[in-house]
Amino acid sequence: LELAWGHIRRWLLKTLRPRYVARMQAARRGSRNVCPHEILDPRDIKFFRNLGGHYWLPEDDPFAWRDRLPVVRVGLAELLLIGGLLLMLAAISALVAWPLAVVFAVLALAVACFFRNPRRSVPTGPGCLVSPADGKVVAVEEVDDEFVGPAAVRLVIFLSVFNVHINRSPAHAVVIALKYRHGKFLNALRSEASRENEQLEIRLEESAPPYRPLIVRQIAGAIARRIVCWATPGQRLARGEPLGMIKLGSRTEILFAREPGLAICVHVGQTVHAGVTVLGKYPTG
Repeated sequence: LELAWGHIRRWLLKTLRPRYVARMQAARRGSRNVCPHEILDPRDIKFFRNLGGHYWLPEDDPFAWRDRLPVVRVGLAELLLIGGLLLMLAAISALVAWPLAVVFAVLALAVACFFRNPRRSVPTGPGCLVSPADGKVVAVEEVDDEFVGPAAVRLVIFLSVFNVHINRSPAHAVVIALKYRHGKFLNALRSEASRENEQLEIRLEESAPPYRPLIVRQIAGAIARRIVCWATPGQRLARGEPLGMIKLGSRTEILFAREPGLAICVHVGQTVHAGVTVLGKYPTG
């Protein structure tokens, strides 16, 4: 629906607001268009943002105010379409059967809660790795990984539909690569989901010595069918900075190097919060 509306919106902009289009073209950065359509303003790059190409600086983005809303910017379309439809049904039901109106109103509130974007107070201590997701820790184990190394810690977090679904960077890091893998949509609580489900692997490297490698893996679930990531290769992320989200129940994994003195600060069954809960702490000094 959003992509279809984009064709209409671009035609309207070129027809009715040529000066706005010219101003946006002058402020546009990047040397190439990676989208299958022309780019007139920042809304046109939403579905292709992590492929690089054209972009706008925050001060040139007329829609930057959306990042300050209490709901995540990439969920506004769902919020307006699904939440708006439920509110309309609630209003109609109120005229004929008020108990049904209450049900629709509660469902609309649930949609708004799913896309909530709470502000987080990120720990500033050196050597800390913070959680990339809200949810419950379902596994902590040692694995062999081609990117992180032969002694990597894999920590798995399950996100229910009641959790905040924004993913955050676990450390001050640079995005090295994005690795997408097509797959199934098994229940995210099942261990096979890590191997078989659709997923996006975000490979990171700490931006300060000793430049440890990290992986944040976004994994779709039985209900979640849409992985969103707006981080781009080469981008520098601050600890706790949002980098994407998974829409509906899902699974997020983090892989990091095991070193002498590393303290794992969480346990299986513990509830964690993205950008706040310290998962591990490396020795400093």
